[in-house]
Amino acid sequence: MLREVRRLPLPKARLSIQPAGRTLVNLDTVFSTTPPAFDRTVTILDQRVHITATAARYTWHFGDGTTQATTSPGRPYPALDVTHQYAKAGETVSPRVDVTFTISYSVDGGPTQTLEQTVTTDGVATTLTTHEAVPVLVD
Repeated sequence: MLREVRRLPLPKARLSIQPAGRTLVNLDTVFSTTPPAFDRTVTILDQRVHITATAARYTWHFGDGTTQATTSPGRPYPALDVTHQYAKAGETVSPRVDVTFTISYSVDGGPTQTLEQTVTTDGVATTLTTHEAVPVLVD
């Protein structure tokens, strides 16, 4: 069953980043996503199989070589569920969030079963540029 599930087009998560497109080094950048859903009936070996994929874990790749794993999809600002501080200015990074799904299924209307293995999909990368704020004295 796992092999068949891996052939399905499970949804890819898209990031929401605040601030969008550009961020300041040494300050929190807020990340979140909408949990992708998959609930579909497919035919496998001439049998109707109802498959539900539920997001169980999120692996945040911040694009600078660091990652963070959570069980939460994060929330937009002012929540600070998933944040990251970039250290270097003048870089363009490509953060993404990968989602690990638990899979439950039923064959021909039978009892629901859960696969022991999980399935992970890579998220869609987003472009983010890091900047440094420069203080300016004003009279």
